Amino acid sequence: MFGIVRPCAHRLTDGLKTEWTAHLCGLCLALRADHGQLSRVVTNYDGLIVSVLTEAQVERTAGQRRTAGPCPLRGMRTAPVARGEGARLAASVSLVLAAAKVRDHVTDGDGLLGRRPLAAAARRVAVGWDRAGARTGAVLGFDTSVLVDAVDRQPGIEALAGPGTSLLTVTEPTETATAAAFAHTAVLAGRPGNREPLAEAGRMFGRLAHLLDAVEDQRADAESGAWNPLTATGTSRAEARRLADDAVRGIRSALREAEFTDARLAHVLLAHELRVSVDRAFGAHGTTHHGQAAHGHAAHGHDAGAHDVHGQAGQGGSPPPGNPYGGDPRGGNPYAGQGGGGPYGPDHGQGGGNPGVPGGPGGPGGPPPGFGEEPRKPRGFLAGCAVFVGLCCTCKLCCAKEYEGPWSRKKREGCCRDCDCCDCDGCDCCDCGCDC
Repeated sequence: MFGIVRPCAHRLTDGLKTEWTAHLCGLCLALRADHGQLSRVVTNYDGLIVSVLTEAQVERTAGQRRTAGPCPLRGMRTAPVARGEGARLAASVSLVLAAAKVRDHVTDGDGLLGRRPLAAAARRVAVGWDRAGARTGAVLGFDTSVLVDAVDRQPGIEALAGPGTSLLTVTEPTETATAAAFAHTAVLAGRPGNREPLAEAGRMFGRLAHLLDAVEDQRADAESGAWNPLTATGTSRAEARRLADDAVRGIRSALREAEFTDARLAHVLLAHELRVSVDRAFGAHGTTHHGQAAHGHAAHGHDAGAHDVHGQAGQGGSPPPGNPYGGDPRGGNPYAGQGGGGPYGPDHGQGGGNPGVPGGPGGPGGPPPGFGEEPRKPRGFLAGCAVFVGLCCTCKLCCAKEYEGPWSRKKREGCCRDCDCCDCDGCDCCDCGCDC
């Protein structure tokens, strides 16, 4: 279970928590239905956003949900789960990208995959996932070759990267892949006008995912000798933070140009939770962020800047049905009618950010806790899958103060750890649990 958008259940209202779980379980069950039990290990938090975006653009019907049977990860309870083209597209994308990750582990000889028999078996699994993802994609009109091409170009770009190379050159393949996936949700939803803004949102999301992964792994990569884009290009954490902040604002600006039927969950994940993800990666809990006042708001606190898209919320009369935000002339899109400048608003990938504070992330200061510890050898793919199942069944992925990553063996925090659920900076823009 991987991904940068890991919402704490306490920050979601009961309704949105149920919706989020429905998409997560829908992705998992779509993988099982189309590609078999083993494929369920590629279920991930970021992949379900594809399903969320697809559903946010269409009218809700009874056929979009079905009741799934008991599952250990739901405490042996039944639950409504998402079904349809959005979940299947999410499954296709997740399979293809997971297959690329397996091939990467095999090439690097990680853990048990350094042994020839297991490496050969892993390659066969990766090939099967590639083909399965391509078949599902073809049924949905999505050409997964753009994902495969992006993944195949990544090693060559990394090999040529060095000091002075733009970090955005390294993140470009990831940006291209996620842009294609996000844009195709508009095709499935029958909203061709949304393709361009959602492609831009996907591009920024891919950039952010790559950046945060690099930031979180930089010190461990340095200890183990693994390649890291920040180290290889000589990019400071201050610059990485600026790019991450720009990407968050770029996603919001792009989404303002799209038309949604019900964007509540998409808004929480892509506006609120991405800011939390950035703060978590840079260890910025409780610090002050500047450069987040694109719409006249002073940004501060744990979720600083997460609500700047609502500078005009509440204007324009009472919110229409299905839209809790107000000020939306198109009825259902919390992003419309704000911003200005270019086609995605003023900040789609440009602007300032927090360059760091002395002694904090991106600034001068001593080494972080744990720096210099003996790195542990990563687990192989199959061993990591077994550990992952154990972490899920014991709820450590969610609630543990600290746990060891199933594959990387790097220290991770449970996604509900230190969730400042009441630090919502006075957000009254929507029914998203910020009423504390």
